Amino acid sequence: MAGMVITGSERQGRPKLVQPRNREWITVIQAINAEGQSIAPFIIGAGQYHLANWYRECNLPGDWVIATSQNGWTNNELGLEWLKHFDRSTTKRSNARYHLLILDGHESHHSADFERYCKENKIITLYMPAYASHLL
Repeated sequence: MAGMVITGSERQGRPKLVQPRNREWITVIQAINAEGQSIAPFIIGAGQYHLANWYRECNLPGDWVIATSQNGWTNNELGLEWLKHFDRSTTKRSNARYHLLILDGHESHHSADFERYCKENKIITLYMPAYASHLL
């Protein structure tokens, strides 16, 4: 059965099945800490804009971030937006002075704006070798 499943990790019961139409890829950027806690996903679809009513039937949680890019992939601007989402989500959970963020080597994590934001907000970055994130 072909389709796309949209569900939260805390959901009980059957996920909602959406029938495929154009079969375009989306990107989901996720963060999970050593205790198994995760932040809300940052979902990127292809397009110039999206409409809120597209998601009403799915009942997506309000803290999930939906963004668009021309091809549905992350870029430097969306990488920075995700970093801000990460910072907002993790700062509330910890009194730690610094946060460690382990990343893959995607170019959007190396932009000057990304690195500047990390420095200004006490986020220490540790980059994994290219193509190694799937090993986690």
